[in-house]
Amino acid sequence: MKPKEDNLEQNISRLVKLAGDADKPSSEFVDSVMDGALDELKTPGTGAKKEKSGKTTKSKWVKGFAYAASILILVITLTLPSLKRACERKARPLMARKMAPLEYQVSNSKEVSGLNTSPQPPKRKAHFVGTPMSTNKPMALKDAKEEHKVALRVGRPEAGLIVARKLEPGKRNYPPMAHGGTTPPNGEDVDAMFFKNYGVNPFVDTEDDHLSTFATDVDTGSYTVVRRYLHDGHLPPEKAVRVEEFVNYFNYHYAAPQEDDFAVYAEAAPWSFGTGRKNSYLLRLGLKGKQVSEEYRKPAILTFVIDVSGSMRRENRLGLVKRSLRMLVERLREEDRIGIAVYGSRGRKVMDHRGLYEKGEVLGVIESLQAQGSTYAEEGIRIGYEMAEDAYKRGYINRVILCSDGVANVGRTGADDILEVIRKKAEKGITLSAIGFGMGNYNDVLLERLGDKGNGHYVYIDTIAEARRVFEDNLTGTLQVIGRDVKVQVDFNPEVVRSYRLIGYENRDVPDEKFRDDKYDGGEIGAGHSVTALYELKLWPDREGTVATTYVRYKHADTSAVTEFKSPVAVEDFNRSLDSSSSEFKLAATVAEFAEILRKSYWAKGATLDRVLERAQQLSREFEGDGDVIELVDLISKAERLMRDVEDDIFEIEEPVDVGDDEDEFLRP
Repeated sequence: MKPKEDNLEQNISRLVKLAGDADKPSSEFVDSVMDGALDELKTPGTGAKKEKSGKTTKSKWVKGFAYAASILILVITLTLPSLKRACERKARPLMARKMAPLEYQVSNSKEVSGLNTSPQPPKRKAHFVGTPMSTNKPMALKDAKEEHKVALRVGRPEAGLIVARKLEPGKRNYPPMAHGGTTPPNGEDVDAMFFKNYGVNPFVDTEDDHLSTFATDVDTGSYTVVRRYLHDGHLPPEKAVRVEEFVNYFNYHYAAPQEDDFAVYAEAAPWSFGTGRKNSYLLRLGLKGKQVSEEYRKPAILTFVIDVSGSMRRENRLGLVKRSLRMLVERLREEDRIGIAVYGSRGRKVMDHRGLYEKGEVLGVIESLQAQGSTYAEEGIRIGYEMAEDAYKRGYINRVILCSDGVANVGRTGADDILEVIRKKAEKGITLSAIGFGMGNYNDVLLERLGDKGNGHYVYIDTIAEARRVFEDNLTGTLQVIGRDVKVQVDFNPEVVRSYRLIGYENRDVPDEKFRDDKYDGGEIGAGHSVTALYELKLWPDREGTVATTYVRYKHADTSAVTEFKSPVAVEDFNRSLDSSSSEFKLAATVAEFAEILRKSYWAKGATLDRVLERAQQLSREFEGDGDVIELVDLISKAERLMRDVEDDIFEIEEPVDVGDDEDEFLRP
């Protein structure tokens, strides 16, 4: 009989060989090797000769432990993949039940379909600590650097991309890719939709930080993307939902200022949403820009940059682009000028800038465009900006209008390359409107970042009605900016406010100390546009006086002169109940609740869409004839029906916590 150590050496060799096999070792073999390893740990050096002293030598002990450790490591190496596959097999039916007919995959790849998706650390407070779906509550982080490090050790989810793919029950077929279009990530034959997780804002104690600072945002793309999902019979990926873009889609009828550039409005009322929180208040802050009538709008020099790659052939995306731009051209004046660049496999200039007295020729060029080839977005955008720079005139609206599905797959397609071009041109006064089209192979992440960096905005057009809203109803606001680098800072009174959380704006967070740094990027607001921000507040009992002071800082669009003004909010201004608040306030609250539930926010635990639907139906009677509110009721109803099949508590995620303003020091690569 061979000594045990010889048997162990033989088994180790077998394990090494099996580690490279596709087939896993038998459970009997693994058990026998495990038993041998445990025996070796208990009686190392068995079968070896002992020295005269009767004690096992030190080298034999070391050798025995080495054998046992090697075996255990190899067994773990072999069994973990099998365990993982088993878990995936068991989890897949559950996820199918929860998310059908959508299946979600999270990708942390740094290059997904040509987009550099390296997670960008949040600038300040908002992120999760812990792993989603975990039930363990995180430690409360209030102090500085050591606790920040602890938070990072606990684990923060990557701000990666979510890829949603449509599945047909009982089938394994996928919608076909467009010829010459983009290549799906990792070579998979799926329809890819790219969204980024920006986290959820936490409650912040005013004793720790009484300042809340953010850049304004007039984007509405998230709402219309989600609308498209629901109309198609699918729940949206939670990462597609940005609450502020839901809220800012609606008109709250703020009165426009007569003399100043902006006016601030505030309203608050008791608010009960979710479970475990009592005596909360909802504060609505509204910022309204001055109106500019069409006859007083500045003349515009517009450069259309149109994606004509193969992917734009799908769903007649290019057809909707043509109809949308035709609508815009029809609304422009003769002194306005238009140039056109396109990109497919290569970028090229199609038409030099010309006045609208040649409107028929401009429309003919737009109508002649055909979709084909791959997607060289960077070259097309560079050519468009070169054209815009050549045609630039001071005192005019100088704007690039990008129409695309956001996918880039040829050339240096990392987002940073394109964004750097746009940022530099924006500093020279050439702004960008990013207009998204299409579902499936659609890149929400890139288009939103392009709009932000281009000192413009991002919208998603899913119907001709939405095109009419953007290019007819809000044309002046779409084109003419009245305030640049607009930032808002809310200073909460710690004597009155116990804690607060900003609902949304996670990706527009600004460090408090950067509020008066005029080189720090803010948001842009067009003529007549409004921005709404919502806060959930906890107040100290029986307190009176000023709740908060709102500061607004911006650069004048023409002179770049910096203006700052403030507006107080008092306890006496609060409504006694939600029912006694204005219809517009209740509308903002309803829209925010809808978005919070759709994105499965921690703060929406216990909330249901049936209650939100009931309030929306009541509001449709108060806003009689308002098409947006009527549509909201329909969308909530669709989402409520789709969510009935969700079996588990979809809000079982950990509470977001405040990690303070110094977070970047520990998140920086």
